[in-house]
Amino acid sequence: MILSLMTTLWIVSVVIKNVSIVDMFWGLGFVMVNTFYFFNTDTTPAKIVMLLLVAIWGLRLSIYLAWRNVGKPEDFRYQEFRKKYGEKKYWWVSYFQTFLLQGILMWIISMPLLGVNLYSTSQHLNFTDYMGMFVWTVGFMFEAGGDFQLARFKKNKLNKGKVLNNGLWHYTRHPNYFGDSAVWWGFGLMVISTGSYWFVAGSIIMTLLIVKVSGVVLLEKSLNNQKPEYKDYILKTSSFIPWFPKK
Repeated sequence: MILSLMTTLWIVSVVIKNVSIVDMFWGLGFVMVNTFYFFNTDTTPAKIVMLLLVAIWGLRLSIYLAWRNVGKPEDFRYQEFRKKYGEKKYWWVSYFQTFLLQGILMWIISMPLLGVNLYSTSQHLNFTDYMGMFVWTVGFMFEAGGDFQLARFKKNKLNKGKVLNNGLWHYTRHPNYFGDSAVWWGFGLMVISTGSYWFVAGSIIMTLLIVKVSGVVLLEKSLNNQKPEYKDYILKTSSFIPWFPKK
């Protein structure tokens, strides 16, 4: 299923010459995958909760990224790759480098969703399920709230070149990334409640990608070069897990 979805998306990207659409599809892809899992297994309360939580998280993320990116040029990362490989080669290189890679990551990261749908048999939610729902709620508030505050900050032209350091951004330099990770640990706790512990590997991999690969590290490097005030912000503010700033 994921292979056909990503292949279709790649064909669309070739036609419109914009690989950035893969980013907008990320959240929606998990919604579609989890819905597929849900309707191919028997229904339990935990599966219904998972269906709702994944849908809320994934649709919100895809709608936000679409609102932020539709009508704008292709992301600079893909533009650089397009220059590097050339137009005659990049159209097929992008399939393996971007779409197939993200499809594989989506399949691996969705392990908690698959685990709940495969192994949840109880007709009652347990304490770990409720803990997962609580962690998901905290994560969603940080992710959605962080994105909202950042969008509002950028909308004000007077803030160009400045550092957002209030609201949720007062307690962590990356509330949206922390929130995204917490959302997936909420899913992880729900799969742990089924006794299928190794499926939580999806939550671990998602967190490692956010912190070490595609999220925090890349953004910190970019902001350090663009905003002189950011170095002072780093000294005062927690990089990931929310905490009170240093004096």
